[in-house]
Amino acid sequence: MKSVKYYFLSFFFVLIACNQVPNETSKEAQTTTEQQMEIQAQQGVITKKSNKSFEETYASLKDIITNNPNLKIIAELDHQKNAASVDLELRPTRIILFGNPRLGTPLMQTSQTTGLDLPQKILVWQDEEGMVNVSYNDPKYLQNRHGITGKDEVLAKVTGALDKITNMAAGLAN
Repeated sequence: MKSVKYYFLSFFFVLIACNQVPNETSKEAQTTTEQQMEIQAQQGVITKKSNKSFEETYASLKDIITNNPNLKIIAELDHQKNAASVDLELRPTRIILFGNPRLGTPLMQTSQTTGLDLPQKILVWQDEEGMVNVSYNDPKYLQNRHGITGKDEVLAKVTGALDKITNMAAGLAN
């Protein structure tokens, strides 16, 4: 009887050992997953050097958006001012959130996660050398990020508008 118990017990352990699924929480699997998820610095961000001062660039950007009947400013954030409110220093950095529901809504109808990146944002910031920059999300990157399909015409309009707005704000030839 003892040998029968050992036989079944040995068979049971062999069966369990053969049916093991690879452990996906291994250090190697975690490292691979982290590498796949890593977003490259500046991926999907278009940055232009401004020919104007920080204040002139920001004022120009705000004026261009305000005077466009298709666009509406949703919010403005002064990151430098917010940093100062907690006794931290930050070079001039401001962002304007604005949108056009006629263009943004069709993109969100295709993929609602696009709402994470809408309304549009344009960041004006000054680097360590004092150069003023204007940055925004590349619509092509957002298309890929959110799996937007069948909206090439809308994306082309958004791309053209962002290019024109930022060129004008930065004093670049258009």
